[in-house]
Amino acid sequence: MNPIMPLSRLLRTASAGCHHLHLLIAALVLLVATGFAGPVQAAKPLAADLVTDGQAIDLESDRYRELFAELQRDHNFTEDELTSLFAGVRINKKVLELMDRQWEAKPYHQYRPLFVTAKTIATGKKKLLEHSELLDRIEKEFGVDREVIVAIWGIESRFGTHRGSFPVFETLNTLFDAYPRRSSFFRTQLIHFLEVCRENGLDPLQVKGSYAGAFGQPQFIPSSFNEYAVSFDDDEIRDVFTSIDDIFASIANYLRRFHWTLDAPVYVDIGTELNSAELIAAHRQGRKGKVEVNTVSGDQGVNLPESPENRKVIIVGLELPRHEGGGLRYIAGYPNFQAIIEWNHSSRYAMAVAELAEAIKAD
Repeated sequence: MNPIMPLSRLLRTASAGCHHLHLLIAALVLLVATGFAGPVQAAKPLAADLVTDGQAIDLESDRYRELFAELQRDHNFTEDELTSLFAGVRINKKVLELMDRQWEAKPYHQYRPLFVTAKTIATGKKKLLEHSELLDRIEKEFGVDREVIVAIWGIESRFGTHRGSFPVFETLNTLFDAYPRRSSFFRTQLIHFLEVCRENGLDPLQVKGSYAGAFGQPQFIPSSFNEYAVSFDDDEIRDVFTSIDDIFASIANYLRRFHWTLDAPVYVDIGTELNSAELIAAHRQGRKGKVEVNTVSGDQGVNLPESPENRKVIIVGLELPRHEGGGLRYIAGYPNFQAIIEWNHSSRYAMAVAELAEAIKAD
């Protein structure tokens, strides 16, 4: 029997009599067995599937031997310090589970309500008034709009009330040891974290943060803290845990470093369809697909404001709910929008910040 006989012929043959039904069944079995129907792919296990919660990390592994050698050679940690610090470090399985289902993967119509709520907007308005004098000084010093600073603060830690409950040291070790996709990144963050703690008199075992190793009210990852955190309260300590001055200034400094422009556009809606191949291509390229403002205006028939220094915009598509017809809502993301994306490489996150800031600012 030919195992790749056309299915229509098999059906006609089987219909000639019930006694031929076995022919159809046998042929279908052969189709699968010979691979004609395509190989069956086994689901790739997630990182959390490969560990047990609380299992000891192997500090004798090559990766840890190399880490310890670098910490001693390049960062002046002693063997005794490292032995004491890393003794008994274990895997936190919950960290791995959360890494594989992050909020930013949700469609925008589900993501936005997590952060842009009546309560968050009302609290943001109160914080603008409460810290108006400080925000005046920060706008003057850093050139970053106050409502965006407050919006990021609100989204990252609910205005300082939710800073994370995961021990950062344990989290970073878990991700370095048991999250292969980004192990190298979290190895770097672990080194930065130990430096941050030493320079700021923090006990690495006591610092709490997010499941991704971010900490403080702005939820900086360790390398971002080292690079962008500043002191703005007349001392030399960069305190992103309790000093509102330092927290706001550090957020502003981050955005300034990525070329934020005070009072400039953040985004503009450009419709639910893209009318040119150039804009479609830019959308597919994400944050790297930049186009001229005049191109967007001409192709979309929308009168867009000028961009600071004639810098280009990106094209972002945000998912609409089915009851509104589905599809995408497209926006032109100005350089200020792109600065927010440098904080968190999710266009959904950047849009939530932008819309929360708008709502906080509105009368």
